[in-house]
This record gives sequence, structure tokens and C-alpha cells, in this order.
Amino acid sequence: MKRLALAGFLALATPALAAEPVTIWRSPGCGCCDAYAEYLRAEGFEVTVIDDHDFVDRSVAAGVPEQGVGCHLAMIDGYLVSGLVPVEIIERLLEERPDITGITLPGMPANAPGMAPAKTGTLRTYAFGPNGVEVYADE
Repeated sequence: MKRLALAGFLALATPALAAEPVTIWRSPGCGCCDAYAEYLRAEGFEVTVIDDHDFVDRSVAAGVPEQGVGCHLAMIDGYLVSGLVPVEIIERLLEERPDITGITLPGMPANAPGMAPAKTGTLRTYAFGPNGVEVYADE
């Protein structure tokens, strides 16, 4: 019983994705990308940021639909994450492990993490991969 209680405490006390390595390619000097990297770090991710003048071309070459390119490209546990995707959606992705290439929050929505102090309203995130593009989350 004590082991179960300890396991429960540790699960609650430790971020679900503590130290999950994330690499972000972004346009040099992008302030919202810096804020987003800090947001992910605060949520327990280990983040490396790489300045990349060609991150849009890198995104499209990696499989992000051209109309779905976000303000940066991240690689998280084998998935591409394009744009300012909220951490709860990333956690869902890593928990569900769908057969997709990645997810994207296109553009730079003003209410997304990295653009606003806190997410407000609904953000539509899309999944993309071999079977095309579809809505992944409206959160």
C-alpha cells in the first residue's frame, strides 16, 4: 500500500514528460520562439533551440503541409510539432502515439503559448502524415 501511495505521489509531483528532449528550429531572433522554448522548459521539457534561416523549407521537406507551417519546427520524441502547440496537446500526442508524422498549429495565433502570457480561447491543431491532414484538437 505504501508503494502504491509513493508511486501516486511521484506521478503527481513529476511532470509527465520531464526532461523530454525537444529540438526547435526557428528563424533567428524570433522572440515568440524564445518565449515558447521557455514555456516548454517550465513544463519539464529539455529544449535545444537552433537558429535556421531555412526552417520553413525544412518544415515542408519534413512533411508539414505548406499551408500548415507554424512559426518554428520542433522534434519531440519522433514527432514533428510545428508552431506554438500547447503542452496539453503535445502530452496527448505522446500518450496516444497515433500513426502520424506530426501536428501543427499554423501561423502565430495571438492566444497561443509564446504569443500571450496564457492561452485563451480555442486553438485548432492539425495532424498530418501519410493519410493526409485532419483536425487533431480544438482546445
